[in-house]
Amino acid sequence: MRRAGRVVHDVLARMAEMVVPGATTAELNEAAEALIAEAGGIALFKGQRTPSARFPFPAALCTSVNEELVHGIPCDRVLIKGDIVSVDCGVQLEGFCGDSARTFEVGKVSPRTKHLVDVTRRALEVAVEGIRPHRMWSEIAKEIQAYVEGEGLSVVREFVGHGIGKDMHEEPKVPNFWSRQQAAHDFELVPNLVIAVEPMVNLGRRDVGLGDKDGWVIVTRDREYAAHFEHTIAVGEKGADVLTSGG
Repeated sequence: MRRAGRVVHDVLARMAEMVVPGATTAELNEAAEALIAEAGGIALFKGQRTPSARFPFPAALCTSVNEELVHGIPCDRVLIKGDIVSVDCGVQLEGFCGDSARTFEVGKVSPRTKHLVDVTRRALEVAVEGIRPHRMWSEIAKEIQAYVEGEGLSVVREFVGHGIGKDMHEEPKVPNFWSRQQAAHDFELVPNLVIAVEPMVNLGRRDVGLGDKDGWVIVTRDREYAAHFEHTIAVGEKGADVLTSGG
């Protein structure tokens, strides 16, 4: 899984170089597909289906711009100064999966937008720092939620992280918030458990919904910007082992 995670890391590192004003999300995807193929990997998102969508997902990357939260389809859209783009990448290599996401600023962005990106990145760091054997996930979820809401932003409820291993989506579900209704689904962080932790944060209200007739892209209902960071993380004997860090 670390080898799969390294491929994902390398793809996102390349995206960091390519995300500039004038680039298109299709160009990002083309480069990612080439890197994944060169590494001998399989692009996990390509061909995925969902009940709401009219067709299988057509790309290796999800490229979600501005008010798009997740599942943005790469296209000829030109990125402009002030945009943000969340790039999500999943790879299977030698039968094991890695999944990671980062939100990139396109040139100089507004102070509000920069705050959103910085807080969402930090929310993932809060999770990484909090993971250690035998804690309950609810403790981490509460810490993520408290941090984000303390910064005046909103945690998305409809989409959460997940277990990951030989399949991209495995149990358990890994929320970034906590409620009484979730108590029955809490889980212990046992050594060697691997989860994909992915805070999704909105500038405005937390509500999201479908944003296109094809049934893929998810957008904020108030059309404020959204950000998304993710790592594949193994629970080690002493704490978090981030498998998509490139180490």
